[in-house]
Amino acid sequence: MKTLKNLPTLAKVGLGFAALLIPTILLGIIVPSAGEGDFQPQEEFRLEPYVTLELGPVDLSPTKAVLYLLLASAITLGLMLYIANRMQARPNRTQTAVETAYTFMRDNIARGNMDDAMARRWFPFVATLFLFIWVSNMIGYIPLPLNTAHPIEVGGLKLPTFAIYAATANISVPLVLTLMVVIAYHVEGVRAKGPVKYVKGWVPAGVSGFAAFPIFIIEVISQFVRIISLSVRLFANMLAGHLLILFMGGGLAVILGLAALGYFTLPIAWVFFLFEIVLIATLQAFIFATLTAIYLGEAVAESH
Repeated sequence: MKTLKNLPTLAKVGLGFAALLIPTILLGIIVPSAGEGDFQPQEEFRLEPYVTLELGPVDLSPTKAVLYLLLASAITLGLMLYIANRMQARPNRTQTAVETAYTFMRDNIARGNMDDAMARRWFPFVATLFLFIWVSNMIGYIPLPLNTAHPIEVGGLKLPTFAIYAATANISVPLVLTLMVVIAYHVEGVRAKGPVKYVKGWVPAGVSGFAAFPIFIIEVISQFVRIISLSVRLFANMLAGHLLILFMGGGLAVILGLAALGYFTLPIAWVFFLFEIVLIATLQAFIFATLTAIYLGEAVAESH
């Protein structure tokens, strides 16, 4: 008879799921359902103002999205200043890790998609985008007392509860970053080639006559599609990751009114949580910064 250690990996995974599923079914039978809950996941992303602050027609009321942006900006700036002021001739482990990250951003993201002159000019912008988005994504997985959707009452005061939220899970933030990128590479292209030559460069060399017109129209459309793809990719991945964690962490059990289901879904929530932190948060920052470098390099390239 095989011992547990000698079982195939697939059999071990099956036994692990069975160990979670069987107690869940038994608890579901023993513990009566409380009925379907009124859990509404969209409430977790509603931006309610903490204080109403209006300046004429402009609404400046602070929300948790604003606080997360300020927090991400402060952490990014503070971290870089802290590291820059503690550079040593003989680097310690922290400095070695920072220098490795710097080399990765400079060689793989900037120089890998732009010539050396463009990389020197635009590396600070691309690196700042990468670090700011990465920090924003990472703090989005730290529970903070900024959730006003389900407040708790303490001494007659309604206080926000702990929850996870990412500013990049709000479409307005990736959209603004994307518009900065789009404006930057169009300005750089016009500066390098002039407006007429830059626009003409949207049509591949050798294409002339009637065929050039539909290709030019397709290229114009693709410029607008870039705005959608670059912003929505970051927004959708962060939003989907937070929703998965939210549902598996207890939202599904509330919706179905079956508390015992949380015994099975909570470990899955932890898997999603670790997956998002280890891979998605960094990967989305890398993709955004890399596409920015590609668009900048393409704007000044001689060929289409």
